[in-house]
This record gives sequence, C-alpha cells and structure tokens, in this order.
Amino acid sequence: MTEPTVNTPLPAVYVYEKPIRLWHGLNALLILTLILTGYFIAAPLASVGGEASEHFLMGYIRFGHFAAGYLLAIGLLFRLYWAYAGNGYAKEIFQPPLLSKVFWQGVGHEILWYAFLAKEPRKYAGHNPLALLAMHFAFVWGSLFMVITGFALYGEGTGQGSWQYSLFSSWVLPLFGGSQSVHSWHHLVMWLIVCFVLIHIYVAVREDKVSRQSLLSTMVTGWRTFKDDKPLDDVH
Repeated sequence: MTEPTVNTPLPAVYVYEKPIRLWHGLNALLILTLILTGYFIAAPLASVGGEASEHFLMGYIRFGHFAAGYLLAIGLLFRLYWAYAGNGYAKEIFQPPLLSKVFWQGVGHEILWYAFLAKEPRKYAGHNPLALLAMHFAFVWGSLFMVITGFALYGEGTGQGSWQYSLFSSWVLPLFGGSQSVHSWHHLVMWLIVCFVLIHIYVAVREDKVSRQSLLSTMVTGWRTFKDDKPLDDVH
C-alpha cells in the first residue's frame, strides 16, 4: 500500500531584520501623527476666547507635526542607509526591477488576485511585484515629496537665513508657483498616503489569511513562513 504524499512547507526565510522592523513600527506611528496633525493644520479648530497662552492647542498640534516630520525625514535617511547595510530584501522597495518582463507579469497576476479574478496566489519571500511597485512609488517617492515640500513650508517660518529655507524653500516655492500651491500639493499627497495606508493594512491582513506565506507575523518576527512546498516566484 502506497503511503500518502506529505507536502512539507518550505523552510522559513529571514526577511526583515530588526532595524527594519523597528523602523516600520516607528514610521507607522509618525505617519499617523502627521496625518492627524496635518488635517487640523489644514482645517484648524475654531478659535476660543480668552488669553491666547491658555489656549495653545493649535500650537501643540503644529509642534507635533513638525517634530514628527523631522523624525520621518531622519527615518527615511536611515532606511536608505539600511537598504545597503542590510540584507538583500532591505533594498527591494528602492530598486524594483522595472525593466523585467517577468516582474510586470507578476504585477498583472497580483492585480487579478487582489480583484478575486485569479484562482491561486503566487508565493514570495520578499514583496510581491504589485506591493513592491506600490511601496516604491506611493511610499518612497510619496514620503520624499512630503519631506521636501514640508521643509519648504517650514522654511517660510524659519526665515531666509535658515538652512531649511536655503535647501528647500528657495527652489521648491518658485517651482510650484508659490506657497499656496505647495500647501495644496502637500495636502493632496497626504490624502494619497492615507489611501495607501488603508490599502496596505487591508492587503496585509487579507494575504496573511489567504496567501501562501505569512505577512503580519513576518513584520513582528522577521521570518517569512510558508504554507506549502511549491517553489518561490520572487523576481531578482
């Protein structure tokens, strides 16, 4: 009598190193802070009567926004450094293989999979192609845009002699046609990042349940575990 074949899952792969996991958690907190404080800066609370020093709520909101913005910029510089100091997976979101035909085929399959039009998911140790594309353009370039425009707006307050004005305000404001345009674009991209965050959370929870690899636990432990013995589809 033939014994039934047992499919042993592939061994776990160490994907996210501890510095990446710590940065991810801090970055999530900073983005949430920036979104909330940025919303109230764009749509301030109603003024209240009395001595201004007793009603400094908007001042605290602005300070929280500026502090979180500085930390976000520092974290982005660290993340760029770790792309080269860390393992191979650390650089994925900075170097998507945009010239690879296989990569774009993977993007197409993931779109069909997320739209419930593909029968089976593919299997990746790192980011899947669509996630990688979204992380690169929505997060990396979106965060860089917000840092640059944020410092340009902050430089207006610090004045023409400040490094913020010299490095950012001096060329960003004329490029966009003035301060109001920079404010509008800064606010618009904030909403794009809100959409990205919501989709990111939904997809992470969904894929953790129905895909062939772990998602949520991987960002906690760093280890990617698999549910079957089929080969990986990563594009390198």
